[in-house]
Amino acid sequence: MKRTIGLAGTGHLGRIHIKCLVEEGYGPDLTIYDTDLTRAQELGAEYGIQVCSSYSDLLSQCEVIILVTPTSTHHALAKEAILAGKHLFIEKPVTATSAEGRELMQLADTQRLVIQIGHVERFNPAFVAYEGKGLSPKFIESHRLSTYNPRGTDVSVVMDLMIHDLDLLLYVVGSDVVEVRATGVPLISATEDICNARLGFANGAVANVTASRVSMKQMRKMRLFQPEAYATLDFVDKQLQLYRMADDLPVEEGAHSFDLETSIGHKKISVYIPDLDETNAIKEEHKHFLDSVQRDQPAIVSLSDGVRAVELAEWITNEMRSVSDAWK
Repeated sequence: MKRTIGLAGTGHLGRIHIKCLVEEGYGPDLTIYDTDLTRAQELGAEYGIQVCSSYSDLLSQCEVIILVTPTSTHHALAKEAILAGKHLFIEKPVTATSAEGRELMQLADTQRLVIQIGHVERFNPAFVAYEGKGLSPKFIESHRLSTYNPRGTDVSVVMDLMIHDLDLLLYVVGSDVVEVRATGVPLISATEDICNARLGFANGAVANVTASRVSMKQMRKMRLFQPEAYATLDFVDKQLQLYRMADDLPVEEGAHSFDLETSIGHKKISVYIPDLDETNAIKEEHKHFLDSVQRDQPAIVSLSDGVRAVELAEWITNEMRSVSDAWK
C-alpha cells in the first residue's frame, strides 16, 4: 500500500525529486509545500499534484515527509516532523551542524520512525556493484570536481560537494577517522571553493580526498587500493573497473585475465568491468526509503550516517581554516 507523501522544498533539487516521484507513480499520493507558494502552485499545476499552503498542513495530511529545503532549515523542519511522528527523508547534509544532527538523533530514539539521509551516491550503480565485492581498501583517492555554480556557495566545498565522498568513505572503510590534515582556499566565493584532505582511520587505512567547484570539467571518481586488488569507480559514467591479482583464475564471471611476472612470482591479473543497469539513483533512494517505511525496517543511509558525515566535514573545515589562519 502506498503512503501519502509530503515534500517540502521546490527549488532546483526539489523539482528533481518531484519529477522522479511522479514518474515513479506517486503523483496521486504526493503533496508539496514551499515558502514560495507561487512556485509550489506552478509545479502543482505542471504535475497535477496537491499543494499545501503551510508546513503544518503538510504534516497533518501526510504520513511520510521528504525535506529538500535549504540545509539551514533542516533541523527545525525535521524536528517538527519527528515530534509529529512522521517518517522522514532529509536531503544531505542532514543538518548545518553536527550538534543539530545529534539533537535529532535523541528525538528520533524515542520514536519508531524510518529516517533516511539523501546521500545519493550510495545508490549509484557503480558503487552498488563495488559494494557487493567484499573488498577492504587500505588506500583511497577521491576526486569530486565541478564547474562553478553560485548555488550552494553559502557553505564551503566540504559541505557542498566533499560530504558525498565522506559518507562513502566512512561506510566503505568501516572505521573511525583518527587523523585529519586539510588545506583549502576560497577563489571566487566567500567560502572555500577547493579543498584537499588526508584522512587517517583507526584500522590503518588512509584516504586522500579532493573537492573543487571551480574546475573546468566535471569529475566524480574514486580509486580504492588494497593488497592484490584495485578498483576505480566513475560516478558520472556509472562504471566500475575491478582488478585483482591472484594465482588462480579470475574471481568474477565475465572477467578476462592476463599473466604477469612480478617480484613475488608469476601472477594472473583479473580485469572485471561489468555492464551496469542505467538506474536513476534518486529513484532508487526513494524506492529503498519507502520500502523501509512499508516494511518497518531501518533506512539504508541512517540518521546516524548523516550526522557522522557532518561531524567529519566539520573536522576537515576546522583543520582547513586553521591552516589558512596560519598563512595570514
